[in-house]
Amino acid sequence: MSERILIVEDESSVAEAIAYTLEQEGFDTEIANDGREALDAFEAGEPSLVILDLMLPGLSGWQLFTAFRRQRDVPIIMLTARTEEADRVAGLEMGADDYVPKPFSMRELVARVRTVLRRSSDRSEAAEAADRLEMGEIVADMGRHEITARDEQVDLSPKEFDLLIYLMRNCGRVRTRDDIIAAVWDQEEYLDQRTVDVHVRWLRQKIETDPSNPRHLITVRGVGYKFVE
Repeated sequence: MSERILIVEDESSVAEAIAYTLEQEGFDTEIANDGREALDAFEAGEPSLVILDLMLPGLSGWQLFTAFRRQRDVPIIMLTARTEEADRVAGLEMGADDYVPKPFSMRELVARVRTVLRRSSDRSEAAEAADRLEMGEIVADMGRHEITARDEQVDLSPKEFDLLIYLMRNCGRVRTRDDIIAAVWDQEEYLDQRTVDVHVRWLRQKIETDPSNPRHLITVRGVGYKFVE
C-alpha cells in the first residue's frame, strides 16, 4: 500500500506540481488549499506525512501544525517563502521534521520526503520494540497493556501486570520481596511481604502451564523471586 502524503498549499500550481512529482514516485497524494480543507483531509485520511505551507489564508500553517500534532504524531515538512533563520529555527523547535524554503527543486523535496518517512518508520519500530517484551511463550505489550501466554491473552489486574513486567525486565536476576514492593507498590515499605507471595501465586495460576511446577516465575528460597525465559 502506497504511503499517503497530504499537501497543504494555497498556490494551486505549486500544490499540483508537488502532487504530480510525488505520484510519479509512487506516493498517493491529496491536496488541501486552506486550513479547513486541511483539517478535514487530515481527520478523514490519516496521512503518512504532511507537506505544510506556513503562509495560508485563514488558519495559519503554525495553527495547523499544532492542530495536527494534537491528534497524531505525524511527520511534517514545513514549506515557506521566508528564508530567515529565525523562522526555520522556530519551525524545527516546534517539532517539524524538516523545513524547506521556497523556491525548492522537486527532486530535493522528494529526497526529503523519503528521508523523513524513513526516520519516522525507524522511530516507530524502535518504540514498538521498547514497548514489547517477548520471553519464550510469554509476551508483554506495554503499549496495549496486554499479556499473552502461549498465544492466548491473559487477563491480569494492574498490580499483577506491573509485577510481571518488573520481573520480566529483570529476567534471570533474583529480586527480593523488598525490591518488588519498592518497584511495584511505589515504595510502600510497610506493605506486608506476603502480598508479594499472593500476587506471584495469582500470576502463576494465569501464565504457567502447571502453577505447582512453575517454569517462569521461580522462587529462590530465602531470597525472593526471578523470571526465567
